[in-house]
Amino acid sequence: MPISPFQVARVSKLLQEYCDARVPPEIRAELEVRFRFEGNSVILFERRPAFNRPGEFVEPVVAKFRYYVQRQEWALYWRDRNQRWHRYERIPPSPAFDDLLNEVDADPTGMFWG
Repeated sequence: MPISPFQVARVSKLLQEYCDARVPPEIRAELEVRFRFEGNSVILFERRPAFNRPGEFVEPVVAKFRYYVQRQEWALYWRDRNQRWHRYERIPPSPAFDDLLNEVDADPTGMFWG
């Protein structure tokens, strides 16, 4: 079962506000924080020019939020250097998406923003 349109709209609004606040307007030509939905997950990523490849961009992934429809809760995931996803254990799954987004923003382990 897919994420409800209500959840998509709510999370999109929260993430758009977060992305807009994360990067100052004067450097958005060189760095953006964006998100995309993939099934029941939302991927948060950066978009920046590729080093030594003019006109190309890279999109390093920051975090993944997965929605479990049956339980009506979100879980947070981080990606390792081999591109494998792991559930972030420092905060349990939550019906409050904001809790997980706040954890990514605080980044106490350095797994998301480095």
